Amino acid sequence: MDLTITTLAERPGLAGPMWAMDDSWAEFVGHDLIARSHMSLIPDEFPEYVLLATDGQERVVARAFSVPFALRSEERGGDRAELPDGGWDQVLVWAFDDLHCGVEPDTVSAIEVAVDPARQGHGLSGRMLAAMRENARARGFAEVVAPVRPNAKHQEPATPIEEYAWRTRDDGLPYDPWLRVHVRVGGVIAKVAPVSMTVSGSLAQWREWTGLPFDGSGGERLVEVPGALVPVHRMPEHGCAVYVEPNVWVRHAL
Repeated sequence: MDLTITTLAERPGLAGPMWAMDDSWAEFVGHDLIARSHMSLIPDEFPEYVLLATDGQERVVARAFSVPFALRSEERGGDRAELPDGGWDQVLVWAFDDLHCGVEPDTVSAIEVAVDPARQGHGLSGRMLAAMRENARARGFAEVVAPVRPNAKHQEPATPIEEYAWRTRDDGLPYDPWLRVHVRVGGVIAKVAPVSMTVSGSLAQWREWTGLPFDGSGGERLVEVPGALVPVHRMPEHGCAVYVEPNVWVRHAL
């Protein structure tokens, strides 16, 4: 596949096509409040950490977002002694807080790797992950961390994430395909981030986002939603539902 991978800083004119690219995210994921308030700012604040793959016709076919942050900085004290249980949401907040407070970053976190659905199945996500690692290395960092969203976990939402994250195949590699990509290039599974993303909304909003009725009897609290890694908690007495997504922290030494 004839592809060129560059940073957005090198090719700022690709910002529009980058956002216009099709992706396979479920609608409800974009209603995580941290995602809505921070994701759109990454290209402006961290363009050198946004990687884009273009094909021979100059179409954007994949994007990879990452952010630098301070994991070990003495300025941040003990609250960052280890990778946070808050996962994706927390690291995004840390990165922007560090940027605005002038704190020197020491680590890069992956935020998103998205591939045009028409180009999936050809190893492009692995190439984008490798490019993200190389970009961080070239900028002087010694580690990339990733709050990985296991991409087959939605097929078994009732399975505890602790069980799923450490499951392996006969060859010793992770059972999950996306975790397997990370481990194959040197990543090490570190821990589960049990509250990595949170999406809350009224029952009416959840009906709009998912097309599901969300009107079961009072005792039916858990709703399995296509694309969700765990069930959504329905609270009919309050007229709302909450989704708390677990992710898996993977560390990549560079």
